[in-house]
Amino acid sequence: MTITTKPSSPLCSLKGSLLTVAALTLLSLFYLSLDSLRTPPPPSLAASAAAESTIHVPQSSSEDYSDVYHSPDSFRLNYAEMERKFKVYIYPDGDPATFYQTPRKLTGKYASEGYFFQNIRESRFRTLDPEEAHLFFVPVSPHKMRGKGTLYEDMTVIVRDYVDGLIAKYPYWNRTLGADHFFVTCHDVGVRAFEGSPVMIKNTIRVVCSPSYNVSFVPHKDVALPQVLQPFALPAGGNDVENRTTLGFWAGHRNSKIRVILARVWENDTELDISNNRINRATGHLVYQKRFYRTKFCICPGGSQVNSARITDSIHYGCVPVILSDYYDLPFNDILDWRKFAVVLRERDVYNLKQILKNIPQSEFVSLHNNLVKVQKHFQWNSPPVKFDAFHMIMYELWLRHHVIKY
Repeated sequence: MTITTKPSSPLCSLKGSLLTVAALTLLSLFYLSLDSLRTPPPPSLAASAAAESTIHVPQSSSEDYSDVYHSPDSFRLNYAEMERKFKVYIYPDGDPATFYQTPRKLTGKYASEGYFFQNIRESRFRTLDPEEAHLFFVPVSPHKMRGKGTLYEDMTVIVRDYVDGLIAKYPYWNRTLGADHFFVTCHDVGVRAFEGSPVMIKNTIRVVCSPSYNVSFVPHKDVALPQVLQPFALPAGGNDVENRTTLGFWAGHRNSKIRVILARVWENDTELDISNNRINRATGHLVYQKRFYRTKFCICPGGSQVNSARITDSIHYGCVPVILSDYYDLPFNDILDWRKFAVVLRERDVYNLKQILKNIPQSEFVSLHNNLVKVQKHFQWNSPPVKFDAFHMIMYELWLRHHVIKY
């Protein structure tokens, strides 16, 4: 019996050929992809790709973008964009001889306010054209009011009248209800003075030294200003762990509940150097500051407010700060990972303070100390301002908030 087969149609042959070609093509591409992963492109191709790229990413040393940042790459890219684009308009109203425009002084516990007032005028960020501004600076200084003996009640009136005048005279406030405006104050009296103007509190970005978020400070809107006591009495410390033989140190006034407890529990301890009063200058020249140099951990409890200049003193002198203050939105907290260079505790931990510090291995202390040296530049003011210093970090925080939000 003879079996005959029906010849396949041309259409079937064509489909089979196409499937074969497709399969071979996919297989070739697969092997080419594997080969490209194993073999880097020729230098000429790499150079061409780099030249054709439309995005220029500034490069910097690994020290600038180390692991003390939450997101080093984001910080690097956003900081570079800020330097290229950010513009701030300063309202020209107000007599500099009274409470406006210029700093009271660049020294003392509230020097941060004065430095910002000066730095913003020295920087590339200032624009004289309000139409190109991302943010608007309200240049009224409670620190200058305090220096002239202005009563708190009068401060409130001065601030309110000044802001109302800006709102009536210029169109910029009403475009966002003040969400693209900011003010700067370091003294807690200044914070309360601005609170007398409700329109300044609801939407405006507040750059303040007392950022306690259990009251009216809003972390994603407002900015924590580091309280820096400049000029520093002695040079910066660091890379000197072998000289730090004292476990912990604090000396100061008992002007808060946590400080009273700290002094009562630990002032007679043999391993913690705790004094319930500021060290008398009669005991020797710069004795207080020199204690920072030989201490591993410097205790930083809140005083009349959550903040303290002792934190930036500790950072400057290379002593790992121990934050002992609840509800404190630490400066640059959304940029820097404070737990990489500080010990952050709750106030209730004061009773176990010594054991907590003794339980920190020497290797961890060395890592904290080394990272502390890396962030010192962020807590230093300069005139004119210097890249990555306290002024630029505040400007970076403002840049992150310049996409306005109305409440």
